[in-house]
Amino acid sequence: MRARTIAALIRHGEYRQQADTPSAHQPYALTSQGKTGVHDEVDSFAGLLDEHALEIAQRVDSSNMLRAWQTAMIYVEKLYKHQMPSKLIDSYDALAERGLGAVANMTIQQIEKVIVEDPRYEEPPQNWKSDSHYCLPFQGAESLIQAGERVAAHLQQQMQKLRAEAGVDTVKLFVGHGAAFRHAAFHLGILQFEQLAQFSMFHARPVLIEYIDDGNWRHIGGDWKLRNAANGLD
Repeated sequence: MRARTIAALIRHGEYRQQADTPSAHQPYALTSQGKTGVHDEVDSFAGLLDEHALEIAQRVDSSNMLRAWQTAMIYVEKLYKHQMPSKLIDSYDALAERGLGAVANMTIQQIEKVIVEDPRYEEPPQNWKSDSHYCLPFQGAESLIQAGERVAAHLQQQMQKLRAEAGVDTVKLFVGHGAAFRHAAFHLGILQFEQLAQFSMFHARPVLIEYIDDGNWRHIGGDWKLRNAANGLD
């Protein structure tokens, strides 16, 4: 019987996020509460691994954002017991949250003011921050759907490699961002489009999806978080 290969999608822990700033490309660290929350989630996840006799892949994939890397470090320190945990983490731009390009890390008001003052651009829709298909008209910006496609391609590539190599049931950890992971789940057939607005992800709590033959996936564990529409993307 062929070994099972499972991807653990882990949203970073709570971090020092700028207020009213929709860009997730913020270079800030986890809060103290965020670090504590990650430790608690790792303890729960370790119990699940033991219960189901699952091995963990030798390397962890992380977004390049500091908060994701810190989350990955806590997971590695507690699960791998490696003397140099940072050596087991591979950081990828491909796992980043949706990019806003030239207006990254500007406030909502600043972004909308720039658009209004530029005669080339139309006023964005009222829900532009959460509209899966809307892409800001700035160099380097992408839509949520595009970000999800990028993340899905990375997951597909990495899990194909793992499936070809794994001799026992194995879980590979991917540490990144909630909206990009949700939209990746849509591209992989895990979520329906209508569900993207309904769900978020808990900080640092894995959602487990299994990679099956022929590029198919299924959700096997870890709950999505029900979103409050008033709270924006997360």
